[in-house]
Amino acid sequence: MSKRIQRVNKLLQREISDQLRLNYRSDAVKITISSVETSADLRNTRIFYSVLGDETDLRAAKKLFQKIGKDLHERVSKVVILKYFPRFEFLYDPSLERGSNILNLLDALDNNEA
Repeated sequence: MSKRIQRVNKLLQREISDQLRLNYRSDAVKITISSVETSADLRNTRIFYSVLGDETDLRAAKKLFQKIGKDLHERVSKVVILKYFPRFEFLYDPSLERGSNILNLLDALDNNEA
């Protein structure tokens, strides 16, 4: 991955997070943008998000992104100026949840040994 794409990814991640925090605070309080992957031609961006909570919070986050996706795209495109602004695709990222489960298992093992 080129350094330019890496910079675009970080910029988009920061701006999407900021827009969620500023404009959708009550709905997006449990959502974290974990990573962003932009294609080399800058036409498509995959936005990975994680959700604190249970299955209902996950479904609510998915509905939120379906509802605000176009508006979020428009808001970010006004701040981040690129020759071709990429199309957004929102995908759930379960890696933070898996990491939390592993930490809980390790804590349980420590407690059993003590």
